[in-house]
Amino acid sequence: MNAFAVLADETRRDIVRLVAKNGELTSTEISQNFQMSPPAVSQHLRLLKEAKILHVKKEAQKRIYSLNQQGMKEMEDWMIEIKNLWVKRLDKLDRYVMKLKMERSNDKK
Repeated sequence: MNAFAVLADETRRDIVRLVAKNGELTSTEISQNFQMSPPAVSQHLRLLKEAKILHVKKEAQKRIYSLNQQGMKEMEDWMIEIKNLWVKRLDKLDRYVMKLKMERSNDKK
């Protein structure tokens, strides 16, 4: 499951933000923050878990959710890779613009 596709949903982004802010929350605690049925929230939690964004541990009847550090790192690594590609492109563009400025400056002399 693609983590970015899962995070396209605003409710799921809100759930991730809530869990990140609190560290660990039970499914009941998460559900209490949304105006939807607990089964609907459970579906969102299931998708977040399948996408490796959230980690769940079971304690008796409780399901406790936290951020999945590995899944978050994979997304972060991808974003850093894309950022680095853009930085390289912008650096290349900057060098080209500087070259044009130098050529124009030399043409005026």
